[in-house]
This record gives sequence, C-alpha cells and structure tokens, in this order.
Amino acid sequence: MFVPAESLAEPLHQLLAQKNFVVSWSQSASEFIDWVVTNRHRIDCLIVQSSEEAIQALTELKRRDILLPTLAVLPVDSADFEDVSAAAYHAAVTSVGINDLDGVNDAIRRTVDHYLQLPTDEVAEDAIAANNGDEELDKRLFLLSLQQQRLTEKLQERLGYLGVYYKRNRQNFLRHMSVKERDEFLDKLRQDYRHMILNYFANDGSINQKIDDFVNVAFFADMSVPQIVEIHMELIDDFSKQLQLEGRSDEILADYRLTLIDVIAHLCEMYRRSIPRDD
Repeated sequence: MFVPAESLAEPLHQLLAQKNFVVSWSQSASEFIDWVVTNRHRIDCLIVQSSEEAIQALTELKRRDILLPTLAVLPVDSADFEDVSAAAYHAAVTSVGINDLDGVNDAIRRTVDHYLQLPTDEVAEDAIAANNGDEELDKRLFLLSLQQQRLTEKLQERLGYLGVYYKRNRQNFLRHMSVKERDEFLDKLRQDYRHMILNYFANDGSINQKIDDFVNVAFFADMSVPQIVEIHMELIDDFSKQLQLEGRSDEILADYRLTLIDVIAHLCEMYRRSIPRDD
C-alpha cells in the first residue's frame, strides 16, 4: 500500500485489517518500489493513493515487467487518475473513491478479477510501441502470464475454486462463441472425452489429470452438465454401433457411466465452490 497521507493510511489500514488482509504500508515511492520488487510473488493487490508519485512508481514497476492488480484511491479532485495510471501501468487498474472506502473489499475483488482477465494484447502493443524485438515481447507476455498464474494459485489455496472463478472470462463462454468457434471447441472436447473413455479402465496413472483438464476446459466455457451428458451419449452411441457391426455385445459400454459420473462430480464441485460466499 503506497499511501503517503497518514490521515488516509491509518483508517484504510484499520479497515483492511478488519477484513483479514495483511497490509504493508509505504510512505515513499522508493520504499514502495523496493518492497514490491522484493515481495512481488506474495502480493495480492497494490493500493496506491492518487498522486504523481504513485504514477511514477507504477511506471517504474512496469519498466521492470512487474504487473500486479492495482487499486487507486481517488480523492474528490482526482477523477482523471484512473486513466492516467492505466496508461502508466496497465488497463486493469481500478479505482475507489475516498468517500467509498467501506466498499474497499469489493473493490479489491473487482481489481483482482480485472487483472486476471488482463489481455496479453495490451502487453504486445506496449512492446511494439517501444520497438522491442520478438524476444522481449515473448518475455513480457510470459512474465504477465506467470504473475497471473501465481495469483490464481494463491487464491485457489486460500479460497478453493473461488480463485479460479475470478479468472473466468465471459467472452470465452460457449454461448458467446461464434458458430465456427463453438464447433471447433466442441470437436476438440469430444476428442478429449473419447480419449478419456478409452483410457479410463486402463493402467493409466494420468487419467485423473486428464479428467481435471477436461473439467477445467468445460468450467471456463461455462458448460452445463446436460451438455457433458450429450457428449457422453453421442460417443457411447458411436461405440455401440461399431460393436454391433462387429457382431459384439455392447453391454460393456454401461461400465463407462463411471467416467461420466466422475466428470460430472468434478464439474459440479467446481461450480458449487465457485459461488462467492456471503460470509
């Protein structure tokens, strides 16, 4: 937290402490930058007071490829800070008014949500504008992705699947895909499910990981359980027709209901635990 004004820092610190946040408070830009550089892997969200010093500090962090969720506390006369700080740092910088600090908890959640959806296109544009080469661009994209992944993992550890929930982008939901994107997505999902079916009863130590990967893809696309059942039934129907053509019984296919049950159980648990708690 970079809040030079003690009159603002003290009540903000107390408010965050009541919400069970662990807060580090810096009063100078140099102290803030040094602390962020040293502790960047432990930070969930930066909170900065609207000021030119804060913009300069964020610019320096960006120069070092340290991009983190950032919430700007805006005084009444600093309505333009959000746009300026976004340009200086990244487009996911959010703000909360100094008179709305009671809502800081929700503001932090919103900040994390926006950061985890931060497009890599912005990083690419910055690198191109700075005339950086492909190697530098790849580095910046990788570092952003790595920082997002670390934060998501921390949220998972702390809040279960709620951390993953923050990272979902509605634009990637199945219902928002174009017809072509939807067809390609479902074709790939059917192939993955077919591979799981064929290996479910085999001595394959990676089957649990394959199920987790499949469920993660379905979860991020906001797929429903009936859609998963439909994929299963289509595949089992194809297998049944093939066995009948070969003159073999299809009774064995009933056993693969266990695969469907396993997948549905994983998916339902993700949806259940992704619902934000009221407490």
